[in-house]
Amino acid sequence: MTSTSGPARLPRRLARLPRVLHTLTAVVATAALVLQLVLVLTGAAVLDEASAPPLGLALLRFVAYFTIQSNVLVAVASWTLVRDPARDGLRWWRGLRLAGLVGITVTGVVHFLLLRPLLHLQGASWLADKALHVAVPVLALLAFVAVGPRPRVDRRAVGVAVGWAVAWLVVTLTYGRLTGWVPYPFLDVDENGWGGVAVVCAGITVFFLALCALAALVDRRLRPRP
Repeated sequence: MTSTSGPARLPRRLARLPRVLHTLTAVVATAALVLQLVLVLTGAAVLDEASAPPLGLALLRFVAYFTIQSNVLVAVASWTLVRDPARDGLRWWRGLRLAGLVGITVTGVVHFLLLRPLLHLQGASWLADKALHVAVPVLALLAFVAVGPRPRVDRRAVGVAVGWAVAWLVVTLTYGRLTGWVPYPFLDVDENGWGGVAVVCAGITVFFLALCALAALVDRRLRPRP
């Protein structure tokens, strides 16, 4: 007889790792989104707002945040990978996943450099902030590097990801000029001027493109998964 203990179990454990990481990412992202939504529904202010707006307007602003959209994309892509860790096929899926991955990375970096000093959060608001801006970016990057699936990054995926980011920026700036509200202080033209906003937007755009290129490089160079 041969034993089935010890090393023989390792392949089965490794085979479960992709689903475990994707499940953890999906659950944390979904829970963070639900918690932030509940805070909005109960009248909590967001970022450095002095007070919460009326509920309908608060919900509209909630979905306008790049942070929220990035977390939604990560959650959707992760839940599909929970069902099938080798997911591929639909043309939109690669772009959705890459947009979420790069978007959530930009979210984490921009939050750390530009937004964190503005925030003085406590309790559930602090927890939601850390989950959306720290935990989900770390988990999404970990899952991408550790378990893939790859290769999945191609020119079409990059085009979809960049198109979403540019569309978000155009809509956000247009809405800001029409209503006077922008989701992030560094996009406030009245406060920073068009020159200051343009510099920040150009820097973030270059960073976004660089992350897309880096994701494509990692996708090609690392061992195919699964």
